[in-house]
Amino acid sequence: MRYRKAIMAKTNLIKVVVAAGLTVACVLGLSACGSNGVAATVNGKEIKEEKITNYIESIRSQSGLEDEDTWAQWLVDNDLTPSGVREEMIDSFADELLIASAAEERGATVDDSTVDYYVESMKSNYSTDEAWQSALESAGFTEDEYRETIKTSLLQNALLETFADEVTVDEDTALSYAKMYTTYYDGAKRSSHILFAADDEATAQQVLDQINAGTLSFEDAAKQYSTDTGSAENGGDVGWDALNSFVTEYTTALDELSKGEVSGLVTSSYGIHIIKCTDVFEAPDEVTSMSDLPEAFQESFNSMAKSSAQQSAYSTWFSEFKENANIVINDMPSGLPYDVDLSGYTVTTSSSSTTTTTTTDSSSSSSSDSSDSSSSSSSSSN
Repeated sequence: MRYRKAIMAKTNLIKVVVAAGLTVACVLGLSACGSNGVAATVNGKEIKEEKITNYIESIRSQSGLEDEDTWAQWLVDNDLTPSGVREEMIDSFADELLIASAAEERGATVDDSTVDYYVESMKSNYSTDEAWQSALESAGFTEDEYRETIKTSLLQNALLETFADEVTVDEDTALSYAKMYTTYYDGAKRSSHILFAADDEATAQQVLDQINAGTLSFEDAAKQYSTDTGSAENGGDVGWDALNSFVTEYTTALDELSKGEVSGLVTSSYGIHIIKCTDVFEAPDEVTSMSDLPEAFQESFNSMAKSSAQQSAYSTWFSEFKENANIVINDMPSGLPYDVDLSGYTVTTSSSSTTTTTTTDSSSSSSSDSSDSSSSSSSSSN
């Protein structure tokens, strides 16, 4: 849907804004960039033309499209027009305003402390406050505007969560996901580990010797010695590598183990590990029942199915919410720095050895659909 496309575009822009070493700049002094004109209103709330222009100019600068010819060619190559870019950006800001209203309607909230956490986490990437403020300014943000952007993103997540209890997933739907994605788990390994402090190699070696000699079971050793208390009570079990993210040293060692084998001492940033491969998954040629799969994979496919249903319910509801909103987009003013004449440009698309050239008129515009995919993952500190 178009609004989802706009949100995706805005999200990508945010990632650009917070990157280190930004050199984005608004072309100040040009007619619209410093004006107080209103680009659109959403239920009576204004979206300033200046704000739209700043963001579009930020995209141009960050993408190396400041030159008018380069910008025009890029627009033509991507089947876009200046007015179309403006509308997409207005649509993105309209969504921000609507998400806040929608969240209020459904009782979704975000604590200021949570917003503070994300803002401070990003700010910590800069050595000084001056560097942080410079990055924000060069990208067309004030810190308050950046905070609002983060808050909107968190509100959208909270809004999505309000649909969790409104969707159900039957076994057939989950099974359809299993049939599509089980092969991706082929060769997945389940493992357990015993974690020791980095300076306790002597104890780790002693325990490993006892395990290899058969005088101490791996499971008992995990319960007695492992500093990873979360997994220790389960005999050191940390689940399947396909469903978790392990540090490189752990993954490398696990890759070398067959079912039932125990590693040597493996050092990572977490300490010293002794790793045991407890199972290896071989994907069946055909999944006919969820019972064909390990329980953890069943839970993963159920989660995928529910997440998809939840996203669909949210998207449908928000589309209707947006359709009922009073959104007025004002005419595009003249003299905007990104408003270039495209009539003299042609689009060239190269694929392998094939080149296709078509003529694009400045008055033409088109839109394309895009879809989102969602996935869930969990991580383990090993």
